[in-house]
Amino acid sequence: MQYHYETVIYWDQEQNRFIVEAPELPGCCAFGSTRIEAVINAEHAIDIWIETAKICGDPVPQPAGPYAFLVHH
Repeated sequence: MQYHYETVIYWDQEQNRFIVEAPELPGCCAFGSTRIEAVINAEHAIDIWIETAKICGDPVPQPAGPYAFLVHH
């Protein structure tokens, strides 16, 4: 399923790979040797994160929109 969470993509020089994080979903991240591979893996990671939260009865946050993860609460 396609969700619309903000993601952050960056290069990890030490590991020589791209990393994609979904800041609204704590701990949800993926990596790949190319940006596209990392984004595809992140989409799968987001699906799994949400499925796991539902199974465990944990809340699933609604996507908050652009740059919402930058606002400190």
